[in-house]
Amino acid sequence: MRKPDRYLVVQSLKAAAAAALAWAVTGWWLAAPMALMAPWAAVALVQGTVYRSMRTGVELLSMIASGTLLAAGSAALTGNTMTAMLIALPVAVLLGNWAPVGEQGLYAPTTALFVLAYGSYSPIAVGHRLLETLVGAAVGVTVNALVLPPVHSLQVTRLACSLPGDCARLLRRIGEGVGDDYSQARAAEWYQAAGGLYRALSELRTARAWSFESARFNPGHRLRRRVPAAPSDDWDTVWTQVSDRLLTLSLALSEAASEWRRLPRPPGEALAELGVLLVAAAEVCLVDQQAMEHGYDDELTARRHEHLGRAREAHVRMKGRQPDTDPDARASVGSLVAASQALLDDLTPSDDRSGPDPRHA
Repeated sequence: MRKPDRYLVVQSLKAAAAAALAWAVTGWWLAAPMALMAPWAAVALVQGTVYRSMRTGVELLSMIASGTLLAAGSAALTGNTMTAMLIALPVAVLLGNWAPVGEQGLYAPTTALFVLAYGSYSPIAVGHRLLETLVGAAVGVTVNALVLPPVHSLQVTRLACSLPGDCARLLRRIGEGVGDDYSQARAAEWYQAAGGLYRALSELRTARAWSFESARFNPGHRLRRRVPAAPSDDWDTVWTQVSDRLLTLSLALSEAASEWRRLPRPPGEALAELGVLLVAAAEVCLVDQQAMEHGYDDELTARRHEHLGRAREAHVRMKGRQPDTDPDARASVGSLVAASQALLDDLTPSDDRSGPDPRHA
């Protein structure tokens, strides 16, 4: 089992502190008869972002108020707990499922059940229940907003930085493994690994959404310690395209090695040049990863130009290795030439810059 990270530990401690504070306010200071509602609401509202805490607070209060009023009204109308349950619970469950409040919909029938089960449905009891829930919600939102409010920028930077490294490792594996004797099973492993890059891209998109949400209504967003600036969305686009090229290349290599395909395996000379190209492209990706971490300087710029130039030279040589007499073999090499050309184009910006500025947002 993986150890909980710092974020989980901090949020858990904040939830516990919010519950204790809400209990102290309602149970000790206000001497409320139903103080349990306050810490219950406080724990529920220490969410992953301040915005989510506020939105969930509105949803939770509306559901608890609905369940409370439904239960109290049914009890007052029927004078019988069982009959009131038969009236209030179906309506509360339907309301919780129908209303656009997500998981908070469960609070409507749960609250109605508690109200009827404990017989606390007098006007004074209903008022206390709603007041204590409101106090608990206010405490939960306030604690989450003022005590180390969640900011998820570090996750975006970490995932964005890992993309070039993941692509570099796969490029090197293919470049060093491709040759006359590479097997279909090995090519299938490359193809599967290329597909796995999309999981990292999906995680990055999710992290970006969390990062954007964590900045909304967050009073401490500018006060927290500075974190490395995350790259712009263009960074994601570049590495999505690189992942697409890797998927295409690995699929072409896998199909060329298959006994069920009519196209022959590309000649060894063409595969050797492809290997040189991919290893050089891997070095380009590693430079981009270092730039993501530290920013570009003259040394990294020169290294990137050198590796990209070596990859383009290998690409030119690979085009010259296409057989003139065998159209099927020429088509097999041509698919690799086209895919590797697209890969190099993705790694070469349109303005021929040395590389994407990872700190440009």
